[in-house]
Amino acid sequence: MTLSSSEPGRRFAGTVALVTGASRGIGLAIAARIVAEGGQVVITARNAEGLADAVATLGGPESATAVAGKADDPAHQAETFQTITDRHGRLDVLVNNTGVNPAYGPLTELDDVAARKIMDVNVLSALSWTRQALKAGLGRDSLGSVVNIASVAGLAPSPGIGYYGVSKSALIGLTFQLAAELSPRVRVNAVAPAVVRTKFAAALYESDEEAASSMYPLERLGEPEDVGAAAAFLASADAAWITGQTIVVDGGRSLRAGL
Repeated sequence: MTLSSSEPGRRFAGTVALVTGASRGIGLAIAARIVAEGGQVVITARNAEGLADAVATLGGPESATAVAGKADDPAHQAETFQTITDRHGRLDVLVNNTGVNPAYGPLTELDDVAARKIMDVNVLSALSWTRQALKAGLGRDSLGSVVNIASVAGLAPSPGIGYYGVSKSALIGLTFQLAAELSPRVRVNAVAPAVVRTKFAAALYESDEEAASSMYPLERLGEPEDVGAAAAFLASADAAWITGQTIVVDGGRSLRAGL
C-alpha cells in the first residue's frame, strides 16, 4: 500500500475531509485545521445559517461545502455523500464529531427517549457515517482515516452526565472494533477531550470557570483548537502507523483523577 506523503504545514493538500457537527466549537476547529493545511472540507450540522457562517470562516466555497441536516437522519447522510461525490469525487478523511446530551442527572432517573437519542446520535450515527463513507470511496485509492470524537466521560464515571459517558464508552469500543475490521485500508482512531470551552459544554464550567480550571494541572480548560490539533494529527499521514487508539486531551486532568 502506498502511503500519502506530506510536507510540513500541508498535511492535507489534495485531500477531502467530511466533518460532522462542524458549524461551531470542536468540529469547526477541526475543519479549520484541515483547511489551513491545504485540505478541502464538507461540513454538516443541523442549522443552515450556522453552517453558512462556518463556510465563510473557513474561506468560502473554494475550501468548504455545507450540508444541513440531522446527523442520525439517513436522508441527510445520503445527501451529504452525494454532495461529496458530485463536488469532489473522493473522500480521504471522516471525522465523526456530532454529539448530543439532552439528559442530566443520575442514570436511575434517565428518560428512555433521551437515552435512545443519545445512543442514536453519538454512536449509531457514527457507525452509519462510516459505512456510507466506505461506499463513497474512503480507503479505496489511498489509506483512509476515521477520527471519532469521544470524551474522557467515556473512560471514567461522570456524575451528572452518566449516560453521555456510556455513549462515549460505546464510541471508543466502536473505534476499536472498526479499526480491526477496516485495516489495512482505513485507520480508525478517537480523541477523548475533557471539558472544552464550547457552547456544548458551557453547563460544566460557566458558573465558575476559575474553579473548573483549577482542576487541571495545566490550569485552564481546553480550547477547540486543542482538540482540532489532535484530531488533525490522527487524520493525517503523520499518524499512518496508528490505528485503534484513543488520545486523551485533558490538560493533565487524568493525573488527578487516577485514570
